[in-house]
Amino acid sequence: MRLDKFLKVSRLIKRRTLAKEVCDQGRISINGNQAKAGSDVKAGDELVVRFGQKLVTVKINEVRETSRKDDADNMYTIVKEEPVNG
Repeated sequence: MRLDKFLKVSRLIKRRTLAKEVCDQGRISINGNQAKAGSDVKAGDELVVRFGQKLVTVKINEVRETSRKDDADNMYTIVKEEPVNG
């Protein structure tokens, strides 16, 4: 599944266009590699997303084409959140 679609379906980011912009700005990495909006993600991958002044590391548990709001939380696990040093 494309990274931007996963971010939207899992509700880590509310809109797909916003997810694409975040990817294009270089604020997301998959397993330590810089990610683009079209990058493929799969279960077991680790994403690091920079939201403003914090880094959020999540592990992908499963990839689904669609999900209801209450099921979206099961698609990933937050490994850690840390402030951005700067």
